[in-house]
Amino acid sequence: MSTSPDGSTPRKVALVTGAARRIGAAIARRLHAGGYDLALHYRSSQAEMDALLAELDSARAGSAIALQADLAEFDRLPELIAQTVGRFGRLDALVNNASAFYPTPIGGTTPAQWDELFASNARAPFFLAQAAAPHLKAARGGIVNLVDIHAEQPLAGHAVYGMAKAALRMLTKALAVDLAPAVRVNAIAPGAILWPEHGKDAASQEALIARTPLGRIGNPEDIAGCVAWLLGDASGYVTGQTLRVDGGRGIG
Repeated sequence: MSTSPDGSTPRKVALVTGAARRIGAAIARRLHAGGYDLALHYRSSQAEMDALLAELDSARAGSAIALQADLAEFDRLPELIAQTVGRFGRLDALVNNASAFYPTPIGGTTPAQWDELFASNARAPFFLAQAAAPHLKAARGGIVNLVDIHAEQPLAGHAVYGMAKAALRMLTKALAVDLAPAVRVNAIAPGAILWPEHGKDAASQEALIARTPLGRIGNPEDIAGCVAWLLGDASGYVTGQTLRVDGGRGIG
């Protein structure tokens, strides 16, 4: 078990899913800088994960491990929790960040697409939380789920994704009740933080920014800071909440 620099207390441990890049990597860096040891899940971004692991290890040797898994494979979910606890001896935080995202136009959506979008966005967070619950209760820890503003406001052509994120938002509330009082469960609903990798044309980008009171997109560090806050300074009396980090798009 890793300990703090003075050797007096064990370091807290977090499992972050989808941690190899983008928002997940920013969350990993922020928690690591805050003193957490980390289990970092990834599916296929091997090169990015290797680079992140080397970066964190150079800052504090032995403070992070990488865990590869397809979250659609049910047996891998409790295994991720077991591997984390086996390596670090405890689990204080679960950050469900991994997410599949792509359009599912009405008339062309398949059951396989439904299953894939729900697997990463709703089913895996539930079963990871279920497996993690005894350890989180022992540590009086917390869960943070990454939902989406489109869990409330539909995004054209993305019905299944929006439904899956809405399920995750409800899961946040349900777990906050079922795991209380020992474990706090909250969510973050990002707005425009990074443009989608499949592209968004310049006109669409400008139109979205025009609807955002702060007049700009956010950055991954905005989300990472909120995760750290929910797991840290908000630990006294905040649970079952979804924090919108959207530059004000939800106003009105």
